[in-house]
Amino acid sequence: MSNERPWLAHYPHDVPAQIDVDAYASVAAVVEEAFGRFRERPAFASFGKFLSYGEMEALSRQFAGYLTGVLGLKKGDRLAIMMPNVLQYPIALFGALRAGLVVVNTNPLYTARELKHQLEDSGAKAIVVLDNFAFTLQEVVGQTHVEHVVTTGIGDMLGFPKGALVNFVLRHVKKMVPAYSLPQAVRFRDALAQGASHPLPQVALGHDDLAFLQYTGGTTGVAKGAMLSHGNMVANMLQASAWIGDLAKPGEEVIITALPLYHIFSLCANGLVFMRLGGLNWLITNPRDMPGFVKELKKSGFTALTGVNTLFNGLLNTPGFAELDFSRLHLTLGGGMAVQRAVAERWKKTTGCTLAEAYGLTETSPAVCINPLDLKDYNGSIGLPVPSTDVAIWSEDNQPLPVGGVGELMVRGPQVMQGYWQRPEETANVLGADGWLHTGDIARMDEQGYVYIVDRKKDMILVSGFNVYPNEVEDVVMQHPGVAEVAAVGVPDEHSGEAVKLFVVRKDPSLTADMLKQFCHDNLTGYKRPRQIEFRDALPKSNVGKILRRELRDEQKSTATV
Repeated sequence: MSNERPWLAHYPHDVPAQIDVDAYASVAAVVEEAFGRFRERPAFASFGKFLSYGEMEALSRQFAGYLTGVLGLKKGDRLAIMMPNVLQYPIALFGALRAGLVVVNTNPLYTARELKHQLEDSGAKAIVVLDNFAFTLQEVVGQTHVEHVVTTGIGDMLGFPKGALVNFVLRHVKKMVPAYSLPQAVRFRDALAQGASHPLPQVALGHDDLAFLQYTGGTTGVAKGAMLSHGNMVANMLQASAWIGDLAKPGEEVIITALPLYHIFSLCANGLVFMRLGGLNWLITNPRDMPGFVKELKKSGFTALTGVNTLFNGLLNTPGFAELDFSRLHLTLGGGMAVQRAVAERWKKTTGCTLAEAYGLTETSPAVCINPLDLKDYNGSIGLPVPSTDVAIWSEDNQPLPVGGVGELMVRGPQVMQGYWQRPEETANVLGADGWLHTGDIARMDEQGYVYIVDRKKDMILVSGFNVYPNEVEDVVMQHPGVAEVAAVGVPDEHSGEAVKLFVVRKDPSLTADMLKQFCHDNLTGYKRPRQIEFRDALPKSNVGKILRRELRDEQKSTATV
């Protein structure tokens, strides 16, 4: 079936079947082309401060000079970036890539346990961290290979006096910067100043060189680094660009970047695809502040927006959103989690723009399928495979299924990762020698090549577009001395799509839900924490003693529908 590619007959008229992967040698080559072509145009905006493509070129060059000339980092060394959407993020990102380093995107909300694992596993030698999260780094940095720390405040790139004022308010008025001590740290602006006297390193980069270690939860409960090469990222950027085609005008787009750039969807779709088009990435640092988000939208003159279902739903329910000027908005892309029909239909009614659903994985850099962007209405599908991509539905014994058959979604294409960092066995479990990647998602394909997700990865919980693997949550909860057994499952949640629910058998009869929630608060990032905890005398098990999460999930579904 994969050879037939029925989807090609249903592509939008200007979308090619194949992309030219060799158009760029590296991600660095893409951004350098944009720097030159759109020098005077604004590239990034944050808190009312704009940086042009020319300024981004100069600042990222200075940062590359600091990384190589001052710190002595070499091609292939890993740099962790632990920041939300602030101007320092793209400067550090592009500086690192131009210096030939491998970027380790790090969620700023990680607990000390999660951060230590990622820094240790990746072997990161340096990290750039926002002041607000530096106290977490302080706890673990001595137990990692990190030799160099660069710290920065949210206001550091906003100019005087605004930047100083923003930093003062965050630190002293809103108390959003917990005290920390990292005596060896260098300030971001000082790093730029020191790097200015060093030349941009001349690094030869090709498709096989690593660009990112993008960490993703694992069914083993430990986050794994998906090795995304320059070739993978260039391919996916070109695939998405080809899909957008003439719908985006070079030098005229304003894309709202509310999803964090450390998330692969935002990184590729907003940070790279729209940068190559000379678009303006309008950074939203805290999208949870919905009234503030709507105020930003009002100022921006936005033409495009990417997000997850919870983000669109949140905007639709925020006063003032429906009154915005949507006359320039012509592209809304939803990914990261299933887009709900009710949200998509309300979005179209409110904005006049179709919410097109897309599907991807960290392991595929990320896009696999996207709906045609001229789609008239929501169709419940994740779309058609993007150019140069093969998709097939396989049975449990790895045989292709006929049209309409339900099985595992398989993907092959130039965007598929090189494998998991230093985990050959886990790589072999999902990536065949023939290039087919097991997604773990259950799907079906219709005659036209549209793909429909039937079930998310069997046990995975999807909270606001972030993967939560029950094993990891259970491993942490089992460390509590009062717990005998635990199972974590996803339950429907109107805000986040799904939320984590724990079923617990107590070892200590005095253990309460509040005590356990506090323990989870201390050891798990926010989206992984349980919203509900139910105590049981026993958990359902298979004949070999394996806890049956599916039974618990089905039980939740039946009680929800009663």
